[in-house]
Amino acid sequence: MDAMTPSLDTLLRTAHVVSLPLVTRFRGVDLREAVLWEGPEGWTEFSPFLEYEDAEAAVWLAAAIDFGWASTPSPRRATVPVNATVPAVAPEEVAAVLARFDGCRTAKVKVAERGQRLADDVARVRAVRAAMGPEGRVRIDANGGWNLDEAERALHALAEFDLEYVEQPCASVDELADLRARAADWDIPIAADESVRKASDPLAVARAGAADLLVVKAQPLGGVARAASIVAEAGLPAVVSSALDTSIGLSMGVALAAALPELPYDCGLGTASLLAADVTTRPLRPRGGVLPVERIEPDAALLRRHAATPERRRWWLARVERCAALL
Repeated sequence: MDAMTPSLDTLLRTAHVVSLPLVTRFRGVDLREAVLWEGPEGWTEFSPFLEYEDAEAAVWLAAAIDFGWASTPSPRRATVPVNATVPAVAPEEVAAVLARFDGCRTAKVKVAERGQRLADDVARVRAVRAAMGPEGRVRIDANGGWNLDEAERALHALAEFDLEYVEQPCASVDELADLRARAADWDIPIAADESVRKASDPLAVARAGAADLLVVKAQPLGGVARAASIVAEAGLPAVVSSALDTSIGLSMGVALAAALPELPYDCGLGTASLLAADVTTRPLRPRGGVLPVERIEPDAALLRRHAATPERRRWWLARVERCAALL
């Protein structure tokens, strides 16, 4: 084991497992759970979603160890511009969601939610466009929820709202490539997210010419340095996004965004605004549409207040142990 890699005993003994309530149900959950550690480089986070298998979650653990126990690349900027994130809410709830993202002039809108219809997506995006005004930027994220024909039909219906891009409209790289060819006349760029972070080969989508830009996330890609190298090798513009992390996890994403040579798009790192509570008294929420580039220190009282139940703590520590065995 590398001298700078923590032992399993250290990880299990020093872990803080927290459970944070959300303002609005997101990805089918009302609570966000995470494991936090303080490493020699600062605080770090392990928070793969509950449904992820151990092989995928182990990459998130590698990222947590990297951020807590290894130095990060030097930042190229002091702040990172971020977008608002609008869950699959009713149109009348849009204004309240956007109000939590101070100064953000870009909004990412969730679409293709299971159990909803295209009409629901159109109404939500219309409400966001009205709230953002003609100068605001609106992007949509389908999380691979459409097949090729559904995606084409949806983009026809949503094109009137002057979309900045559509994120992961279809699940497969082949579908993305076909849709990109069909969408050329609509001038709606296609961004790849799951086709990067959940793929055995994160560069396949770039080689296939299936996307105009990449959405990259530090935890799912194994850490700041590895994610930055994927962006460099892909040769495509990148948006750094989050996985609904605590402010500590978000600081990892901010470190990635700060390290990239170019940052042409607002990043999806403002999601602490979707949390009803956090582990720090200085949550990493947007102010004036940007986040500062800094490490986050948790508050001891908040760690205690939001500690997971003993049962959930045991569940997460068992997951850490299984994932560590795969590294």
